Amino acid sequence: MTERMRVASTEAGGFVRFWSTGQAVKGEFHCAECSYGVTVYRELPRCPMCGGDSWEQAPWSPFTRALHSQLQ
Repeated sequence: MTERMRVASTEAGGFVRFWSTGQAVKGEFHCAECSYGVTVYRELPRCPMCGGDSWEQAPWSPFTRALHSQLQ
């Protein structure tokens, strides 16, 4: 079994903001249904893995990828 690290980002009030397929965005996002990750510079696509249309923006930190690599 592979352990996966998920960094949750929440807005004020403890709610996670969801983005919809077709919205113009820039950044790293994960499918809200299957956690598939994409880096987008224009519009959010439909998830190529599960067909989902809701996305969560990945929290950005210069150390997030380094920490994830250490845990694997």
